[in-house]
Amino acid sequence: MSFALIQKVNDEQKKAQVVDVRSGDTVRVHQKIKEGSKERIQMFEGVVIRTDNKGQHTSRITVRKVASGIGVEKSFLLHSPLVEKVEVVRRAKVRRNFLSYLRQRSGKSARLTAVQFDREAVNAIRDEHAEAEAERLKEEKAKAAAEKKAAEDAKQAELDAKAAEVAARHKEA
Repeated sequence: MSFALIQKVNDEQKKAQVVDVRSGDTVRVHQKIKEGSKERIQMFEGVVIRTDNKGQHTSRITVRKVASGIGVEKSFLLHSPLVEKVEVVRRAKVRRNFLSYLRQRSGKSARLTAVQFDREAVNAIRDEHAEAEAERLKEEKAKAAAEKKAAEDAKQAELDAKAAEVAARHKEA
């Protein structure tokens, strides 16, 4: 297999644009989760402690957050179709690429010094496919809610009819 062919396949898998994420950034990652036949989007917000292979199709970030007093780390492939959107919430001044020292720290000692940045400009990446997918999921939710509401209305109408029938029988007696 030639390198050019492998490169072509890799480039097809890449997203057109991804957010410029650096170590020390606090990010909100929107990830698509499939549970049976249902799909939903779950957010994971935390500090980027590592970035790998930045310019390649295998670019990855490791995000850490503390949930219920326990440190949780997740790695996300930025070009994965399961990662809908990565949004930079906060940017911090760091001097390393791998912030492994944050694992031993908690509370105030784990804080990073914030840096001013243009949030709208950094997050201004539009992915039409991801937006269409989010819109499709919203429509599916709305359709399911409408069906549920129609079923509840039919059930309530049936109960009201039974109540009217019972009330009519009581008036006859």
